[in-house]
Amino acid sequence: MSYAMKVSELTKSYSSNIVIKGISFEVEEGEIFALLGINGAGKTTILECIEGLRKHDSGTISVNGNIGVQLQSSSLPENIKPLEAMKLFSKWKNAEYDEELINTFELSKLSDKQYKQLSTGQKRRVHLALSLIGNPDIIFLDEPTAGLDVEGRAALHDEIRKLKNIGKTIIMASHDMAEVESLCDKIAILKEGKLAFIGTANELTRKASQQATILLRTINPFKMDKLKDCTYQGQHQGYDMYLAENLGDVMLELLAYAKKTDNTVIDIKVEKSTLEKRFMDIAKEDLS
Repeated sequence: MSYAMKVSELTKSYSSNIVIKGISFEVEEGEIFALLGINGAGKTTILECIEGLRKHDSGTISVNGNIGVQLQSSSLPENIKPLEAMKLFSKWKNAEYDEELINTFELSKLSDKQYKQLSTGQKRRVHLALSLIGNPDIIFLDEPTAGLDVEGRAALHDEIRKLKNIGKTIIMASHDMAEVESLCDKIAILKEGKLAFIGTANELTRKASQQATILLRTINPFKMDKLKDCTYQGQHQGYDMYLAENLGDVMLELLAYAKKTDNTVIDIKVEKSTLEKRFMDIAKEDLS
């Protein structure tokens, strides 16, 4: 597999504040790669350095192909119309006016509207279409579905999948864990300017796949704090919470104890580890 992009030992500071601390990663051609991190982790700074919008302090960036960019915060003159914007950007990029791109994003339906009259979803469609002018090999999407409703998100996800299917490489930043899990081949989690994890979503959750939280509600709440492969987590909204390393054995032991003590089980829930939970766990870890 050849690489669309390589970043090696990238650093970036603002005055005395070092925000990117020697980041290295590679993105394979044709994959969807996500940069994740809480606000201030450095996602947008890294993307802007790669895109050439911001100068990095040290390190190397190698990009194999033409790029298209949809910024986190994009805007156009409020009176411009979508098709006018497409013609303007096509001339600016020295590219042909792409009727197929117009049809793909149904921009002809917006031909009579000015930019200021467009909904958030319609603006996102225009921004994505503009980023694809010139048939780029690598597409950068910074929070592509921010502010969209459910229908708008689903439509944009479909377009992103179509781009992958025709061999485009997509690099995105997102806070939406469901979006990342659904779309991305590989993810990188940033924390305090460093890489805390890089790999697939399955690799991230596999470590905790055997763990589960059992929430048990009984007539007479009881605290089983001496179970094997289990840690009592306290109570939450009337439920006793247990972190189980071995779900089956712990579940059987809890139910056996309830029966032995003539306690009635009202409800029982099992919560497995999710991508969002693993992300939050990493966000709390000390990387020093």
